[in-house]
Amino acid sequence: MQRRNFLRNVGLGSLAIPLHSLATSFSVTGSLQDVSKPKRLAAGDTIGIVSPAGAIYESEPYEIAIESMQAMGLKVKLGEFVRTRHGHLAGTDEQRATEFNDMWRDPEVDAIICLRGGSGAARILPLLDYEEIKKNPKIFIGYSDITALHLAIYKKTGLVTFHGPLATSTWNSFAVDHLKDLLFNAEAVAYSNPTEKGGMLTQTKNRVRTITPGTATGELLGGNLSVLTNIMGTPYFPTDWQNKILYLEDVGEQIYAVDRMMSQLQLGGVLEQISGFIFGKCSDCDPGGAGGYGSLTLEEVLDHYLKPLKIPAFSGSMIGHISDNFTIPNGIQAKMNANDGTFTLLNPAVR
Repeated sequence: MQRRNFLRNVGLGSLAIPLHSLATSFSVTGSLQDVSKPKRLAAGDTIGIVSPAGAIYESEPYEIAIESMQAMGLKVKLGEFVRTRHGHLAGTDEQRATEFNDMWRDPEVDAIICLRGGSGAARILPLLDYEEIKKNPKIFIGYSDITALHLAIYKKTGLVTFHGPLATSTWNSFAVDHLKDLLFNAEAVAYSNPTEKGGMLTQTKNRVRTITPGTATGELLGGNLSVLTNIMGTPYFPTDWQNKILYLEDVGEQIYAVDRMMSQLQLGGVLEQISGFIFGKCSDCDPGGAGGYGSLTLEEVLDHYLKPLKIPAFSGSMIGHISDNFTIPNGIQAKMNANDGTFTLLNPAVR
């Protein structure tokens, strides 16, 4: 509810659950699903911009998106219907799906990035050509509502995709450097929050909080909490979360709604399978109501669901509706350290 209002305003976009082992170190010997890696980016490559979710109503965001991609040395190809509108959506379901499928089939396009998030991506999941996506592995980037596409592509094809900035995101040095290290330089990236104190005696911004200490190894998979839980029970939602490191973020959700969604992950058997948990930012998430009287805090909600699992878990990572945003590969093995709030890829995410 509030998430939809926030996105519109800013224009972006089993009750008895068996517990894990009491050990605080978890590992997995290999991926449980065959994954394929896309080819790395290079200067002069063409990136296609698609709009599979919400519409953009003014011309300037398009200009900024194109110029941002060009500033990274990339050529730009806009999707056929990227400027189309159908209510709050960037075209009809058929138009958005056609644009999406065409980008995967186009031999001139080396990578694909979403213009924005918003809502509506889940509507086109039945219309996507997963066989073509599997035959033409490309870098695919986006976040927020794009989580639905990431999970569906992972489930149907095993392709590694990237939870990262949108074409209309803030492309500052933090976001650009992480994306280039991961997608251009093919590095096994190490993720850690900025440690600048900003003139203070101690760090007050971008702090991480250890929920349960320890280290874990597993395959990264996750995205936006509300979008992820909304497609649970569909053919596009991964059902095997064994030895996964689940990462989540959200925006504009009241705390009771976050609690409800975490409860769904618990009751749906997701939390009992994972080896580790990373929570990013929940921007503009507040108790709501009359000053939040009687509400749980976000910290209390996360502790309630995660501490009994006895798996490494932390919150505060640079994942979410923020300017300094990590780019994270779905389907790549990583090792996380909940003690210091870091995680590191065990191999490159692109070939």
